[in-house]
Amino acid sequence: MVFAFQPARRTLLAVAVALCATAGFAHAQTWPDQALRLVVPFPPGGPTDTASRIIGQELSKRVGQPVVVENRAGASGAIAATAVAKMPADGYTYMMLATPTLLAPQLYPSARYDVAKDFAPVATVYSLPIVVVVNPKVLDVKSMQELIAKAKAENGQLNYTSSGVGSFGHLTMELLKQLGDFDMQHVPYGGGTPAITDLLGGQVPMMYADLVAALPHIQSGALRAIAVGSPERVAMLPDVPTIAEQGFPGFEAVSWGGLLAPAGTPKDITDRVSKDIGEILADAAIQDRLLKAGAIANYEDAAGMAKRIEGDITTWGGVIRDKKISVN
Repeated sequence: MVFAFQPARRTLLAVAVALCATAGFAHAQTWPDQALRLVVPFPPGGPTDTASRIIGQELSKRVGQPVVVENRAGASGAIAATAVAKMPADGYTYMMLATPTLLAPQLYPSARYDVAKDFAPVATVYSLPIVVVVNPKVLDVKSMQELIAKAKAENGQLNYTSSGVGSFGHLTMELLKQLGDFDMQHVPYGGGTPAITDLLGGQVPMMYADLVAALPHIQSGALRAIAVGSPERVAMLPDVPTIAEQGFPGFEAVSWGGLLAPAGTPKDITDRVSKDIGEILADAAIQDRLLKAGAIANYEDAAGMAKRIEGDITTWGGVIRDKKISVN
């Protein structure tokens, strides 16, 4: 009796699968028939928010629907990511992933998401130049070699600051210390602005900072840039060598942002959005707008973004584990 029903069950299963496929196809054919949501895991005004609004505005023109930017700040983006991971995978919800949000699950015990499993990569959008800066009145060094020599002469007592424990600046300096066999003391702050304020005031001698925040002070001469973390020199500081050029071949420390969707979002939809973003970022006017916000247009498709995610989790996750860094 049991076996008599198996063909019928197989038939019902086949019908169900076909219906699901048909429904998915129909959904893709009608998409988008409502506004898209773009969640930004940081407050308004920063480079991630500004880049998201530029992309959202241009994407809206292409899909023929509004793109509503929604800021959900907190815990380096973990609050936003946790929420977006649970949202419907219907092609209408996206999040602008940034490096801190990617690494948050390894830093915050309360961050219960896995970027590689809970999201579908769509496209890399931008990179944020990072720069090693010193207050020349306090620390008169002009290169990474001079900085390392000074740190060794101070027997590890030289201080550096960052925007906080587990920040990209903190992780990068910890990796440099390991590779360069020198030591410095980390003095974390609760954000980039207070850290730069005390750097300018001479309370701390150096910082690994976001270029967009440090650039005005570099241009005024209040801070001196001695290295950038990107693999190539940046247009805003063409005379400042990379860390790789200064004794660390192959070194790369780049904070970046890219679009994610909840896992299970139809691939034909994410492929279309990715294609649209690639065309948007190819526009010189858009590149200029992003540059003025401190971001460099840097398009990669979903496969390239997935590879970048994997590489960052391996590199920076290793630093977090080796140094036992956590944020409570």
